[in-house]
Amino acid sequence: MKVIRKYSLLGGSAISTFLNINNKRLEIHTIGNTGRPVIIVTGMGCSFYEWINVAESIAPTNRVILFHRPGLGLSEIVSEVRNTQAVVTELNEIIRKLNLAEPVILVGHSYGGLCVQHFAKEYPEMVAGIVLVDSTSVDLQELDDLHLPTLDEEDTDELWMQKCQTYSLMDQRELEKILKPTLTDKQKLLPAHIQQRILDFQVNPSMYKAMYSEIKHWKQDAEVIKSLGEFPEIPLIVIGRDKDYNITLGMKEGLPESEIRILEEKWEELIVQQAQLNKSSELIFASEASHAIYMDRPDVVVRAIKRLEQ
Repeated sequence: MKVIRKYSLLGGSAISTFLNINNKRLEIHTIGNTGRPVIIVTGMGCSFYEWINVAESIAPTNRVILFHRPGLGLSEIVSEVRNTQAVVTELNEIIRKLNLAEPVILVGHSYGGLCVQHFAKEYPEMVAGIVLVDSTSVDLQELDDLHLPTLDEEDTDELWMQKCQTYSLMDQRELEKILKPTLTDKQKLLPAHIQQRILDFQVNPSMYKAMYSEIKHWKQDAEVIKSLGEFPEIPLIVIGRDKDYNITLGMKEGLPESEIRILEEKWEELIVQQAQLNKSSELIFASEASHAIYMDRPDVVVRAIKRLEQ
């Protein structure tokens, strides 16, 4: 394992390193040194810094590994295709370089859940269990087929790709002026130095370069994943957000209730379908949780991970 540099994120048993994966520097954070390995795969444009509470809660019984995909955080990105296959390759390399001999538990949030589904189909023998946290569905195209004229004014893949391409060409100061990064109430409860890392994370041009490629390829990725055959019979827990809670949040932002309800009902339907991927699955809806379930209801995520150990 080639370690470029070590730094402390929380101290104690928490160690962050930079691994050389496919000739790129990837930011890896590990906490805990006993028990079955748990690898957390974050969502698109999401930081593992926000998962610290979950990681610390399971660290006494598990070795927890978090990492930033190329372009995110301090991980390097070059001119490359960012798709789920790239993440599968990187996960495989991380497991190999960290000498994780036993099957791992994979936790995937949002886009990270799509990557986890891909990995599980390619390497089922390396996976002991899976927790999908409000995961992107392999049928995500169905979301685009909804008639949502108001929401689609700012939230289509094409518009996001345009934004990401523009932001990727700016420097950090320009992004700070345009995006005016802020912290949510839950993020403000994290240690001050982690709050700063989250703010910096939001104004990293490389992140938008990665997001552009991930968005560009994710519908094709979904078709590839479906083409790989049946989902393996691996213990699976699917966690979905609170539909009514998110409808209320959207209305507070001034969005039309009818459109939010259509979107949330379809999202819930896709989550339920994920719980039908195999016969070894369990479905949980986290009350009073947004898409960021790991921040709003970390207890639900922690219990799900621990349940896979029973």
